[in-house]
Amino acid sequence: MERENQFIGQSGAFLDAVERTSRAAPMERPVLVIGERGTGKELIAERLHRLSTRWDEPLVTMNCAALPETLIEAELFGHEAGAFTGATKARAGRFEEADKGTLFLDELGTLSMGAQERLLRAVEYGEVTRIGSSRPIRVDVRIVAATNDDLPALAQSGEFRADLLDRLSFEVITLPPLRVREGDVAVLAEYFGRRMAAELDWLNWPGFAGHVSEQFENYGWPGNVRELRNVVERAVYRWDDPDTPIAHVQFDPFESPWKPSAPATRKAAAPNSQTASPLAASATPPLSGGVGAGLDFDQVDDLRAAVDGHERAIVQHALGKHRWNQRQTAKALGLSYDQLRHAIKKHGLLEEEEG
Repeated sequence: MERENQFIGQSGAFLDAVERTSRAAPMERPVLVIGERGTGKELIAERLHRLSTRWDEPLVTMNCAALPETLIEAELFGHEAGAFTGATKARAGRFEEADKGTLFLDELGTLSMGAQERLLRAVEYGEVTRIGSSRPIRVDVRIVAATNDDLPALAQSGEFRADLLDRLSFEVITLPPLRVREGDVAVLAEYFGRRMAAELDWLNWPGFAGHVSEQFENYGWPGNVRELRNVVERAVYRWDDPDTPIAHVQFDPFESPWKPSAPATRKAAAPNSQTASPLAASATPPLSGGVGAGLDFDQVDDLRAAVDGHERAIVQHALGKHRWNQRQTAKALGLSYDQLRHAIKKHGLLEEEEG
């Protein structure tokens, strides 16, 4: 499993997770990796494999959510010819492919109860039986599983087998979301920015303007590191002046005045979507201080300062978007040129312009 990303970060929460991964890697035991989308669960699985005694054996990956329920068991355990419609020849499953190595099961919480029962037997006895066969096959596989679901809660409600959860949770590594990794946003943004600049053949790396760096810090990053990478790379490639710091960033690539509206039925169904993660749904805190971020009104104790701060962020954002062309910026904000100049002076942005 090749990955272009690397482990990058300096926060205590991040380093603790990496250190626990390194300690668990040599153990011949299952490991559960818990985390929101984009936190690096596959990278952790790869580290567990590469630092284990199985490092030169196969690392096989299966996304349990990517296949229909009727095919998951056939993919995991294999099948014999004629076992079901379309099975024209025998096929080894992922367990057999991963023999002597590591099997990484992503989105574990989506497995059907039938697949969970067969998985339990494979973990318990080290045997799998192909669909359509009565002969068990011995396998030596270490299982690493990942999910963004609350598996103990699912087990308590009967949606996940408690005995399987017991077998798989020798070690549980919970990855911190990016918003709590203090100092890592700036480090990662710099890394992704430099990498994209090199891809574009820029001779120098201009860095990010101060207000853009501030927006990075104030944003909640629901998509975590994967989202940060996309946002940074998009900002760099859209910036056409490699000699000046990047002064505009767009967090939502779908943002557009011509964005189509979702059908009413989809809007109503969205909160109950099966893809919503319990972790992600409850973990994003109220945001403040940046363009595109919602204000937490309960924390406002100085109305004038809050309004001024929001106005400054809006003007900064618009100036960066229009490459500091003040006439275009004024038009975009519905201001006269003199009104915009007044706002620039009021908020001390003239010094930033000169810098």
